[in-house]
Amino acid sequence: MNVSAVARATAIDPVRWPDVAEVPRVSAARVLIAERLVRRALSRLPLRVRRPDGPDIGLGGPLLELRDPRAFHRRVAAHGLIGFGESYMAGEWEAEDLVGVLTVLAAHIAELVPPPLQRLRALWAGRQPASQRNTPDGSRENIHRHYDLSNDLFGLFLDETLSYSAALFRGFPASFAALPAAQHRKIDQLLDLAGVGPGTRLLEIGTGWGELALRAASRGATVVSVTLSAEQRELALRRIEAAGHADAVTVLLADYREVTGRYDAVVSVEMIEAVGAEFWPTYFRTLERLTVPGGRIAVQAITMPHDRMLATRHTYTWIQKYIFPGGFLPSTTAVREVTDAHTALRLDRCDAFGPHYAETLRLWRERFTERADEVDALGFDATFRRMWTFYLAYSEAGFRSGYLDVHHLLLTTPPSHDPQEIPS
Repeated sequence: MNVSAVARATAIDPVRWPDVAEVPRVSAARVLIAERLVRRALSRLPLRVRRPDGPDIGLGGPLLELRDPRAFHRRVAAHGLIGFGESYMAGEWEAEDLVGVLTVLAAHIAELVPPPLQRLRALWAGRQPASQRNTPDGSRENIHRHYDLSNDLFGLFLDETLSYSAALFRGFPASFAALPAAQHRKIDQLLDLAGVGPGTRLLEIGTGWGELALRAASRGATVVSVTLSAEQRELALRRIEAAGHADAVTVLLADYREVTGRYDAVVSVEMIEAVGAEFWPTYFRTLERLTVPGGRIAVQAITMPHDRMLATRHTYTWIQKYIFPGGFLPSTTAVREVTDAHTALRLDRCDAFGPHYAETLRLWRERFTERADEVDALGFDATFRRMWTFYLAYSEAGFRSGYLDVHHLLLTTPPSHDPQEIPS
């Protein structure tokens, strides 16, 4: 492999990180076009971009320091925003205030590419690979690649509840010590939304590490929870046993489509993002099939604006390549349209709390940075740490800019109906 000088200098493992270790070969003409488009976009943003080969550009703001402009522009020319992220992983650009830089970019994402090129997105933007489709087998592999990285890794930056989703704080700024209570506040709000109490037969789709199931069992509910992560299930079962709720909670290693039975309530926290747009009708029909007439379904969902969802629906992104293969965020409009078209479910409530996710991600990112030596000790290299830092900062920026949001959705079933009668 012809590994770039930058990759050699930063000791990037070419086997583990082939597309980061090697700067792609791109025609000079394409690189020139990319450089001009990047300069045009950045010069109009409230950023300060420092280059080693020329004056700063931008309107002023958080500093983005280009350390290897040649490699940076080649990556962007070859792979767009995926190349932008890979360039950060390779150390070709740096930002002391990474979240600040990414927040500016997220706030202006629709303006970065000129309208004529946006209309030709299918010609220059890569498409999601068929191997990442969320079929039953594909979902298992996609979940394995993220959630089975290492329980110990997640334990380094999550709080004691091991909750890997947006918390709900009393106020900002929040401290890491406030995170467990904020996670319980979020869980309790969802359980209240679903009407979970003594005797409730609850289905949880997406176990995580078991905190919601534990919280529901402590209310007197009987819980069946399903996950595709073997590592998460193993630790969740240990936590459930230690808390004395083994008789009340069953954790299945299964796809949501394989679940049988009927439940008074269904709760799912940030799992719809891993379903894939083509399977949203299947997902909501499954929720309907598993819920008794008059039952309640509470979903915590990360969302994006509907127009951006439509524009990026088939685009392959950095997040999909490196963090969440097969992932795609819905809009609240899409949820309503899919449920109206394919089920008898009714979307009764839609409560947003995006700023709380930005705060949650800040606390995770700071904790991850503080424990870098422990991340290394687990066998994760410097490129992984830059990747994970970029992921957490990129996500935080999405919520701080308003490009992303998170909602608690309440779906209800009619008092009496047969879900098999609903057309697919």
